[in-house]
Amino acid sequence: MNQAGEVVIVGAGAAGCAVAYFLARAGIKAIVVEREGVGTQASGFAAGGLNPLHGIPAPLMPLAMESFKLHVTLWDELKSATGRDCQSRIVSMLKLAFDETELPAFQEIHDLFEASEGFSAHWLEPAEVHTLEPRLTPDIVRGLYLYGNGVVDSYLYTTQLAKAAEAFGATFRRGHVRGLQRSASRVTAVVMEEGTVACDTVILAMGPWANAAEPWLGCPIPIEPLKGEILRLALPGTTLAHDILGPDASLYSRSGGLVWCGATTEWRGFDQEPSDLARRFLLQGAIKLMPAMAGASVAQHTVCLRPVAPDDLPIIGKAPACDNVYLATGGGKKGILLSPGIGKAIADLITEGKTSLSIGASAPERFAGVSA
Repeated sequence: MNQAGEVVIVGAGAAGCAVAYFLARAGIKAIVVEREGVGTQASGFAAGGLNPLHGIPAPLMPLAMESFKLHVTLWDELKSATGRDCQSRIVSMLKLAFDETELPAFQEIHDLFEASEGFSAHWLEPAEVHTLEPRLTPDIVRGLYLYGNGVVDSYLYTTQLAKAAEAFGATFRRGHVRGLQRSASRVTAVVMEEGTVACDTVILAMGPWANAAEPWLGCPIPIEPLKGEILRLALPGTTLAHDILGPDASLYSRSGGLVWCGATTEWRGFDQEPSDLARRFLLQGAIKLMPAMAGASVAQHTVCLRPVAPDDLPIIGKAPACDNVYLATGGGKKGILLSPGIGKAIADLITEGKTSLSIGASAPERFAGVSA
């Protein structure tokens, strides 16, 4: 166990805060360095859906389910440590088909849910869909009712991870990291604009900015930012009883009675400006699902940059050629879901030298042949 010196975590998104929390629970009081603030990037603006059964590459599915189970345990732990709920709950979803050709893919999702403990699914005829939500479009050919996914308020979840980590001894500080000091294969300090922090272990949880560390480490970290935009809408009438999944947009019932409509996916570099094109696209998708959305007003239009690796798998584990640096990034659109798995896996590697979590497919050395 690393007890002799400081552990520094660079980045206070969901992954970095989860690492800090699990390390603190293991008795290691890390320093978390963040340039902007806790949860101020993608982790604070994500829709917070916890869906471990679809939209996930096959090699990632074991870790996705392990992370989901960790989430459920964390809900009570974080509330006990911070005194506040992160608006976590199990949710139901209506996935809508507008064309018969979509149904084979729906069947695969149905079978996955039916085969998974704690999850369920059943088919709905259009009349049954409209009984559950009369405001939905009449153009539906079939629906799929899904139960068992979770949801959290992603900003509350991330900040409560940070507060719980602090309660167990972690420290958070502002700082703009510019590099690492090295001695042979070990990093000895984190270099910031504001000064230098000596350390025995470093975790880089830098989200879409992770590849800035390539020259510091001399190894590839091929992470790119995937831009996503979400509209938070005030819908007249009753709130949604179910999340609604459509082909071009989805509607999520969230706090304050708002309906979140999202999300776009665009490779736009580090562009964080809300786009009129995305706004129109999402509104059109919302109205296609529910014509009543034409009367909704936009309460907020948010943008986040998700960190994505070329194979859509996260990067979790010890950095190649560095004895005391770990990478925790690349959660992509599943970053909130995967964060406790990433956090606990990194904490396990530091404290025990191994982890039982399924991170084999996410090893950083898989990119060893890529030019840094």
